[in-house]
Amino acid sequence: MKPIIANQAGTAAASSKSAPSVRWTLASLALSMLLSSLGTSIANVGLPTLARAFEAPFQQVQWVVLAYLLTVTSLVVGAGRLGDLVGRRRLMLGGISVFTAGSAMCALAPSLALLIAARAIQGAGAAVMMALTMAFVAGAVPKEKTGGAMGLLGTMSAVGTALGPTLGGALIAWFGWPALFQVCVPLGALALVLAYRFLPADGPRTGRPEFDHAGTLLLALTLAAYALAMTVGHGGFGAINAGLLGAALCGAGLFMRAEAKSASPLIPLAMFRDPVLKAGFAMSALATTVVMATLVVGPFYLSGALALDAARVGLVMSTGPIVAALAGVPAGWLVDRFGAGRAAIAGLMAMATGAALLATIAAAHGVAGYIAPLAVVTAGYALLQAANNTAVMADVLPERRGVVSGLLNLSRNLGLVTGASVMGAVYALGSADGVAVTVAAAAGMRLTFGIATALILAALAIASIRRGHVLLV
Repeated sequence: MKPIIANQAGTAAASSKSAPSVRWTLASLALSMLLSSLGTSIANVGLPTLARAFEAPFQQVQWVVLAYLLTVTSLVVGAGRLGDLVGRRRLMLGGISVFTAGSAMCALAPSLALLIAARAIQGAGAAVMMALTMAFVAGAVPKEKTGGAMGLLGTMSAVGTALGPTLGGALIAWFGWPALFQVCVPLGALALVLAYRFLPADGPRTGRPEFDHAGTLLLALTLAAYALAMTVGHGGFGAINAGLLGAALCGAGLFMRAEAKSASPLIPLAMFRDPVLKAGFAMSALATTVVMATLVVGPFYLSGALALDAARVGLVMSTGPIVAALAGVPAGWLVDRFGAGRAAIAGLMAMATGAALLATIAAAHGVAGYIAPLAVVTAGYALLQAANNTAVMADVLPERRGVVSGLLNLSRNLGLVTGASVMGAVYALGSADGVAVTVAAAAGMRLTFGIATALILAALAIASIRRGHVLLV
């Protein structure tokens, strides 16, 4: 076994927790996951309103979204490792407090610059919440029920991401743009109370923890450069994007060199020799890229090819949140029943089928031709996420759960960033030569989800290879 794999010590302790206590622990973690994911997507729909409110161009207003995304992406791994060192409960309470305070500051911001700064603060809290939720599950839930718990967290993550635009639009229409952030304040306070009351206490600290400051800084700068390369320029790729991508590649090389020399590395490079972890991170990034493509490309296709108005587009797009809400927990049960390996392959097969249908038959069957494959993709993703998270976190040593959880969330965030930029650019390329809007939109859809199908088939191959290396069932 690899050094980070445990001998299942502590399972008995987790099993001895009373059922009500476990349920309330999961409730606090689920709410934290929902809030951190909601913060990723809820502000997007408000950008036009913010541009008018602050009399600012889009190039400035987009930093309301980018500040949050960049902060989460840059800090999530370091936050997970810090939780391993100083105690997950105390760091989680601090993270929820920072997120809630940042949300209140966003709602009260008198200028765009202060709003962007407050969003970065909110993102720092969200990075802690994302990094530690799955780490708590691995230690707080009996192993035979881990799949169900991961399914619940997967539901909250998917619902938070997909529900953001719909909820944000309603809040702006009813209460104005500050409501985008005000809604997180009472929910954050509730999450803090639940976490304080029900999260398991931290164990005693032995010795002075060593934190890899140099590695953390290098990784944060590298991830920030990559995220910026993928998000600036409105989907185009110019000299600035190329420079940032080059900086990210150089940063990655420097990071690996620093980790190889560090006595207490942020991410031990030996970790990536483990087939379960290596495959899990890759599968998460690939699948999330495809899911993000449905959120980015879907509205353009529905309004262009199917000529739906904004209200109907929003209604059709709500298919994703509804399916995610319904499928997450049953997906976890299936993982517990049939094993993570089989469940991951089944989830990927469903995603590949749905993506292929979106590429081939959606245009010929109207709204139903879009909704049905989208539901298949979303349900498959829910099953994959529950299975993959369970497989990756199942046997991680307690002192490494935070950093591994952070890496899982990082792979998801990188998929979101890549899906929003690259798959959006692919759709624009595919629809550029259309004679009419409907023809162009359909062509863009075929190209985008043809590539999405190929990405899922690559993930399916990775899953099959993983099962060949490690017994997951």
